[in-house]
Amino acid sequence: MKLTEYLLAEMNREVERSRSALKEIPEGKYDWKPHEKSMILGYLANMVATIPTWIVMQITQDELDVAPADGGKMEQKRMDTSEALVEALDKSAATARSAFEKTSDDHLNTSWRLLARGQVVMEAPRYEMIQDTINHWVHHRRQMTVYLRLMGARVPAIYGPSADDNQFR
Repeated sequence: MKLTEYLLAEMNREVERSRSALKEIPEGKYDWKPHEKSMILGYLANMVATIPTWIVMQITQDELDVAPADGGKMEQKRMDTSEALVEALDKSAATARSAFEKTSDDHLNTSWRLLARGQVVMEAPRYEMIQDTINHWVHHRRQMTVYLRLMGARVPAIYGPSADDNQFR
């Protein structure tokens, strides 16, 4: 199997899992967080909805500076409804699918760099960075489902049944 096919298939599976979790985000809880040191729910849900765009950057750009010296930063559009989050997920996944269709395994074996203030933080072949991004996405989605549980919202089955969703039983 080609790298492009493998990574695209994995991303597509995680899109569906993320969709089921994002559908459960309750309105009016954008600023909710379980602890003073935790991310707010809205930021976390936004990240889960848009992480496929990171894959696009890893395919189409040679590097990304997450903390540029000029103080610029990646902007997040505030999304207050589960519908808006699912729509953003569908859009970000579509752009990632398009990027995968336009790339090759040879390109995915070339180097990609993550920078902070112009300094290299991580450098690895693009396919490794994409795999790390998918793992990062899974981590934040799981964090988001813990938030759902703590708020008393429904937690969907992701890799197996949940107390609220027994589709695997």
